[in-house]
This record gives sequence, C-alpha cells and structure tokens, in this order.
Amino acid sequence: MGKNKLKKFAQNETFTHVIQPKNEEVLNADFHLKGKWNEEFGNDNPIVLELACGKGEYSVGMAEIYPDKNFIGMDIKGARIFSGAKEVQEKGLTNVRFIRTKIDFINSFFAKNEISEIWILFADPQIGKPRKRLTSELFLHRYIKVLKPGGLLNLKSDSDDLYDFTKEESIPEFNKSQNGMSFNMRDDTDQLYEVGIKSFDETMQKVLNIRTFYEQMWLEQGKKIKFLSYQFKKENS
Repeated sequence: MGKNKLKKFAQNETFTHVIQPKNEEVLNADFHLKGKWNEEFGNDNPIVLELACGKGEYSVGMAEIYPDKNFIGMDIKGARIFSGAKEVQEKGLTNVRFIRTKIDFINSFFAKNEISEIWILFADPQIGKPRKRLTSELFLHRYIKVLKPGGLLNLKSDSDDLYDFTKEESIPEFNKSQNGMSFNMRDDTDQLYEVGIKSFDETMQKVLNIRTFYEQMWLEQGKKIKFLSYQFKKENS
C-alpha cells in the first residue's frame, strides 16, 4: 500500500465526520447510530444518503445547496472518502458525514423510515453481474427498509446498461412482486445536459450540475449522462 494512501487513512481517523466501523460492528448487527442519525446531526432535518460516494462531490455539493438537510456518503474506499472529508472540514460544513463500509450493510446502519432520499451516482454497472448492481432487486429490497414513504431514489449514470436495466427490468420487476409498495417514476432522461436539465427548477439544476470525478471523465469521452428519479410509494402509510 502506498504511503499516500496510508497518510489519507491516518487523517480519516482524525475526522469526527468520518465513521469507520469494524466489520463485527455491522455484520448481522445494528450499528450504534442506527435510528439515531438525527441525534448525531443535532437536528430533525431530512437525511439524504449517497451510495458509493467516491470522493463525496455530491454529498458536499448538496450540503452547500441544502443547509436544511443532512447528508451521508457511503463508500468502502477510504482514500476516496478522504477527499470529501477534507473538503467538509475546510468549508466548515456540519451537515455531512461519511461512512466507510460496504453498501451491503446498509440495513445495519439505518432504521425504518430514517432516510428521505437516496442518490446513486456513476456506480459500477457490473456488466454480467446484474445481481450486484446497486439498482438490482436485491438492493431495492434493502432500500425500502430505510426509505420513507414518499422518499426518492435517484440514479445518475453514463452507463446505458445500468440505465436500461433499472428502467426496463429491476424497477418494473420489483413493482410487480410487491404488495402495496412501488417505485413510481418521476423523471427520466437519457440526455440530461442536452435536453433534460432545463425541465428542472433552478435549485435542482444546481444539484444535477454537480460534477463528480468520474462524471467529468465520462463527459470528456463524449458519453451521454442519464438520470432517473423514482418516488417510493407505500400504501396505508
């Protein structure tokens, strides 16, 4: 392991807004902040979760746009999280936390109805491994255990495979299999910057214009950016 990575890992340990649990704390167990994230933030504001957050560009960017919301970025890569965590410290943001862990453990960290919104940004499309995609039915079943009724699930991606899979396969199949629960489409565009972004209000345009490291790389390669947004509906809630 390179010295630069080790240095970042060491600095992550000094950040109070970076949470790095041991596997035994979350493997078939509830993390001590489960159901208590609003206490951790010291307010009752909505909690927005960014999955596979990488360098945390969206968590940081949205925290600046929405000071009345709380943001949590999850990623297993500590060296990536360091970039966002350092920016949070430099900007003095109090409404951002990062969790270094596997997304598979999401239900160990969050309680029923604790999350208001989930963002999945430029996730690995897992070609040939649909079950591992972050919008697969496996993960959708995990999300409904933490997402509030009326909460949002947002996907921003350069991948045609992930976009088509989510829109045409996993969400429809999930909706068919559920009794009284569904993800209802709110927004859909396969050319976000060319035709889609103008349809959003000014604040949401700012959010969608946040560029992640990977998005910038894909844009430079001429790839089109896709965006899907769904609202979680639960009858009798």
